[in-house]
Amino acid sequence: MKSDISNRQDVELLVNTFYDRVRQHERLGPIFNTVIEDWPAHLVQLSDFWESTLFQVQKYKGNPMRAHLQVDARFDHSIEQAHFGNWLELWFQTLDDLFEGEVALLAKERARNVAHMTFMRLHQARQGKLIR
Repeated sequence: MKSDISNRQDVELLVNTFYDRVRQHERLGPIFNTVIEDWPAHLVQLSDFWESTLFQVQKYKGNPMRAHLQVDARFDHSIEQAHFGNWLELWFQTLDDLFEGEVALLAKERARNVAHMTFMRLHQARQGKLIR
């Protein structure tokens, strides 16, 4: 029986396993591997984000929307909804492989929200409608 996500170590396992898979993914890997220059530091930042998101602690300091807007611009505004679908599919698979429980379900719900809001803001920015 799998356990639920209960601490920073669990979050780090989730994030590290997930981004190992992202880096190997045929559609996502080329984007992430081009943009991320320091994977160890980025994984710490991502773990801070997810620990903050799942456990309501104040560890994450950053602006993920600005970062995603910059990535989209760098790739000539070619980031598509399908990329977010790929990202969610890998996230759900990783969660299902490693964990089960209320926090794991919350991680799925929060990831859905992150993917939806990020794609919508990218779309708005492309239309010139996003106020930053």
